[in-house]
Amino acid sequence: MIIGGGPGGTACALALKRLAKEQGRRVKITIIEGKRFIEERHYNQCVGVLSPPLPELLEEDLGIPFPRDLCLVEIGGYVLHGKGEEINLVEGKDGSIAVRRVLFDAYMLEQVIKQGIDVWPFRATDLEFHSDRVVVYTENQPMEADVVVGAFGLDEGSTAMFSRLTDYRPPQALDSIVTKYYPEQERLDEFGPDIHAFLPANRRIEFGAVTPKCDHLTINIAGKQVDADLMDSFLQMPEVKATLPQRAEGEDGCIKRLEYFKGRFPRSLAKNYYGDRYVMVGDASGLVRAFKGKGSTTAVLTGIRAAETIMHHGISRQAFHDHYRAANQDIVRDLPYGRFMRLLTISMSQVGFLDTIIRAAAKSQDLREALFNAVSAHGSYQGVLRRSLRPGTIRAIIEAFFQRRG
Repeated sequence: MIIGGGPGGTACALALKRLAKEQGRRVKITIIEGKRFIEERHYNQCVGVLSPPLPELLEEDLGIPFPRDLCLVEIGGYVLHGKGEEINLVEGKDGSIAVRRVLFDAYMLEQVIKQGIDVWPFRATDLEFHSDRVVVYTENQPMEADVVVGAFGLDEGSTAMFSRLTDYRPPQALDSIVTKYYPEQERLDEFGPDIHAFLPANRRIEFGAVTPKCDHLTINIAGKQVDADLMDSFLQMPEVKATLPQRAEGEDGCIKRLEYFKGRFPRSLAKNYYGDRYVMVGDASGLVRAFKGKGSTTAVLTGIRAAETIMHHGISRQAFHDHYRAANQDIVRDLPYGRFMRLLTISMSQVGFLDTIIRAAAKSQDLREALFNAVSAHGSYQGVLRRSLRPGTIRAIIEAFFQRRG
């Protein structure tokens, strides 16, 4: 039984189905998902950027086509903005694409249904863990399963249910505000295919981004307690206003109020994200990067790894500890470096040191690559720090600092 029909849950279901077929075993798989993606009845607060190696995971590990027809924009690169400096971090295509996330979720559920996997349009309301089974209560009827996969993100009802019945504790989280901005199409075309990333001096906003879509720009900010007023402030920052294509404005010169959506995403590893007869994947496990990146890709990856553990090694806490936890060490080992980078970046932004880093990056290839990997999620934070501490990089930063003071 899989609770949640997003990328992590559907990937786990498809991987279970494929592995069962390879092993000649009959496995009944059921997904419980209360949201309706097909009719686009539910808005997903994810920005909707799909990054490598997601195409390979879908086509090689899950045996389904990567939905290239959903592509709205092929991301060309990333532009990092400081208070008074900016830098284009890459030239050419980086392999990421922007999509409407709700359509990607609908596509994944469609592939699940094609494989004969049941999808129940209800919510799980309670659980009972027994030595030989798990009883899953839903809004419709109770069901029994051998193992439950938590793919519910940070859904408060599901996290509370598991926290009450198991030792699972959800990851710490950041708030996110997302909105859509519709300039004239001509000006949107002039904006180009780059994602613009911002690290404001406002200590409550940890980062912001402007992502091009087909007919609009998706704008998001994140922090511990971001709200609509902070999004208003972000949109009025000079560096942000200078980036956004102009459109109709109010009499006071302010951007007309947009429709905001609020969400959350993890910033730490969940505690006890596996146990006897249960395992968490994606955001529910906290197995993501410190700065939100590759959320969909990581969800699919952890869903596949959970399925491999279940089919090859079992459903006990020991099996998940020995194999699922071990399989995700590439993510877990990088988390401390990510937390350090997150705190360092916040501190640099608040004291105005980010502009110095951007000026230094203009003269240092290593620093440019480090910044690119940090904002694009294409490389590990350990690698980012390693490049940032090379003698040539440090020399470039010192020269940029004294150049500014001079």
